[in-house]
Amino acid sequence: MAQVSGAQASGSWICDGVPKNGQTYANASGPHQPYENYGPDCALCGLPREAMGSSPSPAGKAPIAAIIAALVVLALLGGGGFLAYRLITERSPESLPTTTSPAPSPTMITGLISQTSAANSAYISQGEKILINEPNPQRAELKQKAAQAFAQEDWPTAIEAYQQLADQDPNDPEARIYLNNARARQNGQPLTLATVVPISQSPDTAKEILRGVAQYQDQFNRQSSPRLLEVAIANENTPNGAASLANDLIGIQNIQGVLGHGVDGRSREALEQYEQAQMAALSPLTTSVNNAGGGRINLQTLSLSQKGSELLTSYLDNSAKTLAEYAANNAPNPRIALIYNSDSPYSDELKTKLAAAIPQFRGQVVIEIDTAAANFNPSQAVSAARQAGATTMILALSRAKVDDAISLAIANQANGTPLPILGSDQLYTPDLLLKGDRAIADIVLAVPWSTSPGDPFAQEAAEAWKGRVSWRTTTAYDATQALVQAMEQGGDRSGVNQILSQGVQISGTTTQGSDFDQVPLVKAVPGTSGPRGSNYQFDPIL
Repeated sequence: MAQVSGAQASGSWICDGVPKNGQTYANASGPHQPYENYGPDCALCGLPREAMGSSPSPAGKAPIAAIIAALVVLALLGGGGFLAYRLITERSPESLPTTTSPAPSPTMITGLISQTSAANSAYISQGEKILINEPNPQRAELKQKAAQAFAQEDWPTAIEAYQQLADQDPNDPEARIYLNNARARQNGQPLTLATVVPISQSPDTAKEILRGVAQYQDQFNRQSSPRLLEVAIANENTPNGAASLANDLIGIQNIQGVLGHGVDGRSREALEQYEQAQMAALSPLTTSVNNAGGGRINLQTLSLSQKGSELLTSYLDNSAKTLAEYAANNAPNPRIALIYNSDSPYSDELKTKLAAAIPQFRGQVVIEIDTAAANFNPSQAVSAARQAGATTMILALSRAKVDDAISLAIANQANGTPLPILGSDQLYTPDLLLKGDRAIADIVLAVPWSTSPGDPFAQEAAEAWKGRVSWRTTTAYDATQALVQAMEQGGDRSGVNQILSQGVQISGTTTQGSDFDQVPLVKAVPGTSGPRGSNYQFDPIL
């Protein structure tokens, strides 16, 4: 088997949001205070490591340690948890600096979190500030008007402005949540939860999650409950770290539970804080989901030590086997070009599992190509795959390499008869459809959730958001439903935590966990149900 690879950078690096290599990055959010990163992209602004040139790692910092890599199955996947879009990146927990501190004594407040002494108040909003960048100048101005009215507790003005924003763009979850929050505040004594999402690092991912939260908030608040639901949005990409953000949320007694965080070391630190404070936190590292039968699922929070034993293998194993089996069914005895990026633990681990799964279906990996290599070139990579005799390309790439996937698809289309392309859930993004256009036609991805014409939740979500939703949206909806159900029954924070630790049953939004022995597959086909401006959409392969 041939292999094309390159050295992997290690150690931390400093980013201030200003590229030092003379290049421009349209998706970066701009200058910020110097921030130490450990992954390939800046957690605050999204710039890649190479944008900082050859900036050395800070003295005294340890290199990246050996990393456990996996993508955890989602809330609908047996043994998985909420928000499993997050990857195990950067360093393993034992190599992280200790930033945890004793949980603060929580206090009840009547005002807004950002009006307290919270260290990360600039990264938390209930409606008094806009956290997600708004490119439309007119909408940006209206959002600032709405936020100012919210901060001044002028609820009629805030409701009117946020309602106008929601009507103008039904696909904007932040405006929808703040609209509901203003109504909840006007009603008095809201039930409050916090959702922690990666706004700076991945705003599209944050929006997908927030759509699920907002959709359940809409549904719950329409039921005329005595207390309406309020959602505090927190940007997890704070310079102070996830543990500091967790301390802020713990310090506000009004917040009865948290949705979010990932499976990386910093998330573990935050979850340890919640655990010490006996505050319910639904994340991949703390949540287990099982099929309860009768169209219901049982969601239960576990301690970090309990969850650790079941966390790591099931999803990636099943995803690899599903892709390998599809490749074999599509072309007997497939010869696979396996393309990955070694700077991502997720990609590296999926590549390893694919290499093990492909021979089980009479396939053969004929070449491995590392897109993180210094000399990587998409056209040369496609040529190398063809020269090695590949009949199929499988892209085991991380989310940061979506542009590489698009470049590979374009080169593949231009190089004779295109090879079939398969890929993982990390490529399930609007950019793939928008930028790839015809080049990504018929690409097949393994994703943890897919819609079908008869799925009532998918139909309701598509109507609510004027387009198809992703698996992140549906799992966020389920998790919000579970937490709010516990909040209604629990009475206080400790009661909510106890109920969730015992487990609650909710109505699942879509296919139950037991159906995910094979991860669902979707194909890019021509259609109008994709992201705005795209000529393609993802349809399930049934």
